[in-house]
Amino acid sequence: MRIHTLLGLESSCDDTAAAVVRGTPGRAEVLSSVVEGQTGLHAQFGGVVPEIAARAHAERMDIVVRRALDEAGLDLGGIDAVAVTAGPGLIGGVMSGVMCAKGIAAGAGLPLIGVNHLAGHALTPRLTDGVAYPYLMLLVSGGHCQFLLVRGPEDFTRLGGTIDDAPGEAFDKTARLLALPQPGGPSVEAEASRGDAARLRFPRPLLDREGCDMSFSGLKTALLRTRDSLMDNGQLRAQDRSDLCAGFQQAVVDVLVEKTRRALALYLAEGPEVPMVAVAGGVAANKAIRAGLETVSAEMGVGFVAPPLALCTDNGAMIAYAGLERFAGGARDDMTLAARPRWPLDRAAAGMLGGGKKGPKA
Repeated sequence: MRIHTLLGLESSCDDTAAAVVRGTPGRAEVLSSVVEGQTGLHAQFGGVVPEIAARAHAERMDIVVRRALDEAGLDLGGIDAVAVTAGPGLIGGVMSGVMCAKGIAAGAGLPLIGVNHLAGHALTPRLTDGVAYPYLMLLVSGGHCQFLLVRGPEDFTRLGGTIDDAPGEAFDKTARLLALPQPGGPSVEAEASRGDAARLRFPRPLLDREGCDMSFSGLKTALLRTRDSLMDNGQLRAQDRSDLCAGFQQAVVDVLVEKTRRALALYLAEGPEVPMVAVAGGVAANKAIRAGLETVSAEMGVGFVAPPLALCTDNGAMIAYAGLERFAGGARDDMTLAARPRWPLDRAAAGMLGGGKKGPKA
């Protein structure tokens, strides 16, 4: 099979990223990966401001592309195609990336490949570990949480997902409730390491129901009420804050572990030759969550893959690789490629997070 070299652009939220990946489906290497974060731009607002993010993407995208090419030791003459996140995501940021990719493709005469951001995460285990189809993927991030049966680069079956907040969103809200810095995931995890997870008991939503769907909004509400009950003259003791984080994190871990057990049972019923479960997305960087998933995988006799932390969060390498798989399969897009705020991977499944005129979110 012919070796391809792809440039990938990512701008779906608050990371402006570009990367160069070379190889074939299941056997590829990252030649460069550049990510410019925006944490400092949004810190005072307690979360990502879409307008600020879009402006930063427009200002930085050409810079990160140049850096990615330089670090790979290539110019555009050494690139076979340009892949870009075309959705889902914050529409202003997605548009910035798509327009930049179109300009590069048109100017250099290169094919253009639109990539679903979620597919980028879902295919990362193929890039990092050459995992064979089919495998079970837990995509767990700031905006999404779903179990996917991955049979091919554009063949995804959703086994379940969150019906409200994604875990990353719940971590961010928890951090705000406890006056911890954003992004909330690392802050809550660090605080939890100093706490007693058994002291404060939080609910494990939807564990009393069959299936793989999840819910995290009630968990956040329970934490708010517990926090208020611990307040003394409007102040929260340091140990109480740590115990709140530890109890919250353990509840998330328990839900994800049990739902993974159920999703694995559905996956194994199909009789995969080399059963494998993988986790990706920003929340996959959480060590407690990784440990819980690794344990349940071992108990069920299934291999476990967690990509390097740098490839769990948003990056251009996953987009370049997902584009490589589409490109090798003959897929091509043209200048009508549109930015999409919503774009579910499993198009046959009913939307879980609401619909409206623009269709289901995920």
